[in-house]
Amino acid sequence: MNSYLHSSADTSAAMRYIAYQFITETIEVEGVTSLAFFEAGAASYGGQRMFWQNPERDFSLIGIGHAHVLKTSNLHGRFEDVQTEWKAMCSRLPEKELLVRPSLFGGFSFDPLNQKKSEWVSFPETYFVLPVFQLQEKDGKTFISIHQFTKELDGEHALPDLRKKRDELIQSAKRLNGKVHSKQVVENHQELHKDVYMESIDQVTASIKAGQAAKVVIARCMELAFKEQVTAAAALSQVSIEQTSSYLFGIEAEEQFFFGATPERLVKVENGIALSTCLAGSTRRGKDEKEDLALGAELLLDRKNRSEHQYVVDMIDHVFQKFCEGVTIPKKPELMKIRDIQHLHTPVRGSLKDGAGLMDLVKSLHPTPALGGEPKQQALSLIRQYETMNRGFYAAPVGWMDSRGDGEFAVAIRSALLDGKRAFLYAGGGIVANSTPQSEYAETWVKFRPMLRALGGQMRDES
Repeated sequence: MNSYLHSSADTSAAMRYIAYQFITETIEVEGVTSLAFFEAGAASYGGQRMFWQNPERDFSLIGIGHAHVLKTSNLHGRFEDVQTEWKAMCSRLPEKELLVRPSLFGGFSFDPLNQKKSEWVSFPETYFVLPVFQLQEKDGKTFISIHQFTKELDGEHALPDLRKKRDELIQSAKRLNGKVHSKQVVENHQELHKDVYMESIDQVTASIKAGQAAKVVIARCMELAFKEQVTAAAALSQVSIEQTSSYLFGIEAEEQFFFGATPERLVKVENGIALSTCLAGSTRRGKDEKEDLALGAELLLDRKNRSEHQYVVDMIDHVFQKFCEGVTIPKKPELMKIRDIQHLHTPVRGSLKDGAGLMDLVKSLHPTPALGGEPKQQALSLIRQYETMNRGFYAAPVGWMDSRGDGEFAVAIRSALLDGKRAFLYAGGGIVANSTPQSEYAETWVKFRPMLRALGGQMRDES
C-alpha cells in the first residue's frame, strides 16, 4: 500500500544518511509562551521560523532555525519523498525513549504543475524543516528541544553553544511575554485581476455544463500595501486574537512569511487513529443571534452548498476506506461557526491499516473537492486554465509530522503571504452549474474577512 515501505527509495535514503548523527536534547521550561518564543527567534533566525497551534489552544509547536531542510524536485512523488527522507533521518535517532519527539514542519504547494509566475518567490514546491530549536506546549507543559542532524563524527561538540543560544532565546521570550502588537496601517488595497476572475466564473460554469467537471474551485487574490513593514509576530498576534477557534500556522521562507487561521483540518494521525474534516459550504455570520440562526438553517437546507459538501464527504470517505478500518462518518453535516463564517462540517474517523501512514492520507486527500473540485484531475486542469494566479501554498497542506509518524496537517485557507510592506490575501469558492459571478464574488469577500481584519484592512460593509 505504501510505496516507501521496504522500497529501493527507502533503502537509498537510509544509506545516504548512514554517516549522520541525529542528536536531540529536551528540557522542560516555565514562563515561556509559544508566540513569545517565536518572536524571540527573529533576531538570529529571521526567515527560519515556523508556528503551529491547534484550535483548542492546548497544543503548540514552534520551530526556530534550520537543522535540516527537505526539498524535492520530484513533482510527481514529493509526498513519498518527504516520507522516505524523514523516515531515513529518524532511523539515525538514538534507540531510547524521548521526552519529546522531534518534528518536521512544512508544507506543499497547491499545484506544482502550475507554471504561472507568482509572488511566491521564496517558497519551493515542497518545503519541510527540522528546526534547531523546537518548543512544544501540550497539556499545560512546555518543552524546548535542541536538534542536530550532522555528518560530524562528534556532533555533540556543538551542544554547549546551542544550549547557550537556547537559554538566550528563553530569556528573550520571557521578556516578550504579554507584548502588545498594534494593528498595521493599510495604505491601500488592490483586487488583482478582478475582471478576469469574473469572466472565469462564466467560463468554468460553461465547462461544467458541458460535462468537463462537476465542481471547480476558483480563487482570487487581493494585495494590501502597508505604511510600514509587518512583522511575522505582529501578524500572528493579531490573527490569534481575531480567530480564536481555528488552527494558527506560520511558515517563513527567507523574507516571506505565509500564515493563516484555518478552520479546516486535512488529517490528523495519533496512536494509529486518523481524523479528517469535511468542510464545504459556507455563509456569513448574522449581525445578531436571530439572523445568525436563520442563516445557519438556510445553509443546512441549501441544495448548492449541500451538494458541494457531499462531494467532499464522498471523496474523504473513499480515501479513508482505502487506508483505514472502522471508518465512521455522520449521515448529516453540522454547522461549524467561527467569527466571520459558518460552514457545513462533517468529521471522519478511522483506524489506520497496517502499513498506512499520515503522508498516504495527505497525498490522497489533497486537494479535497472543497479546494480543488470534482473529479480531481479535471478540476485541476480547469483551474490551471482559468484561474488568474498561481496559488503557491494557499489551499495546500501545511503541518507537521513527528519521528513516530504522528502529526497533523491543515488546509491553508484564510491565509496571507507577507512580503515586506505587502501582503497577498487569497479566497475562493466552489463553482457548480448554477453559479453566478456576482454570488461567487460576494462569497470571496466573506472569506477575505479574517485576514483582512487581522491585517488592519476594512471590509466593504464596515466603517
